[in-house]
Amino acid sequence: MKVESIHHVGIAVKDLDKALEFFSDLLGLKVEKTVVVEEHGMKAAWLKVGPVWLELMEPLGPEGPVAKFLARRGEGIHHVAITVEDIRASCEELRKTGVELVYEEPKVAIDGSLYNFIHPKSAHGVLVELRQEAGG
Repeated sequence: MKVESIHHVGIAVKDLDKALEFFSDLLGLKVEKTVVVEEHGMKAAWLKVGPVWLELMEPLGPEGPVAKFLARRGEGIHHVAITVEDIRASCEELRKTGVELVYEEPKVAIDGSLYNFIHPKSAHGVLVELRQEAGG
């Protein structure tokens, strides 16, 4: 499997506006875009830090992965996303070694990239997102 880079770090927050007061107002990071991802029941703000993004994620309601994470663990790092050259080949290679993936097939993100997650049970407690850039 060829890992190209760390793409982003996802951070679960209870209140996106309060989180932005810290990350944007105090630290000076610029919000590049905000999105609502109905499929995952969340809204997110994307901030660029050098070549890496921070994804601040607030749940839209009590359901969904971010809401469940906050209920179990509280605010903090939710996942680390790495860019891979070929997501399908990477998923197949990982499955052959017994690594558990969250989805059977990669999903398409709102930016057209493909993604899947390595289950934390297989990655020492870390939710790792595999992503392949759109058109890659």
